Amino acid sequence: MFRKLYDWVMGLAGSRHAPASLAVVSFAESSFFPIPPDVMLAPMVLARPDRAFVYAGICTAASVVGGLLGYAIGFYLEPVGMWLLSLMGHPDGKAAFEKWFADWGLWVILIKGATPIPYKLVTITAGLAQFSLVTFIWASILTRGLRFFAVAAILKYFGPAMLAEFEKRIALYGTLGLIALVGLIVVLKVLI
Repeated sequence: MFRKLYDWVMGLAGSRHAPASLAVVSFAESSFFPIPPDVMLAPMVLARPDRAFVYAGICTAASVVGGLLGYAIGFYLEPVGMWLLSLMGHPDGKAAFEKWFADWGLWVILIKGATPIPYKLVTITAGLAQFSLVTFIWASILTRGLRFFAVAAILKYFGPAMLAEFEKRIALYGTLGLIALVGLIVVLKVLI
């Protein structure tokens, strides 16, 4: 199962449609889509290391523009924003997120934007909290750029060795990744 999925993603990563697909996924993930763009970014960098930073730039730009959509959903379409938060397991999250922004402001964007925590939570709740749009934009560029360029650089410079090891033990690493993902979801549900 993991081998077929891996081969499909690597095939897509090397296709001529990969950059556009990466932009769409990055845009959507920042406002409503559940899959992070790293899922596409990593195999694309491994397939074309010479384009690593181009792909990171595509991720960053599309993610920030998608973040503006998430911000607008929270700011202008509060019922839709609340519905999306509910879908993500935070039906009563508006008050908690508003408190986060009141207490921590910029740090919420900087820290959560660089972590695997769904960025759409930050974008929608920044709009709901009516956080400064200018600060939101520059903080999003900084934190999302840091994340995607770091991933691209690590894979560009250390990826070929990591790729060979991964391909030898794809079933093991796929299973471990699945366990880690489930563990992360459980931890996030408990903490948030």
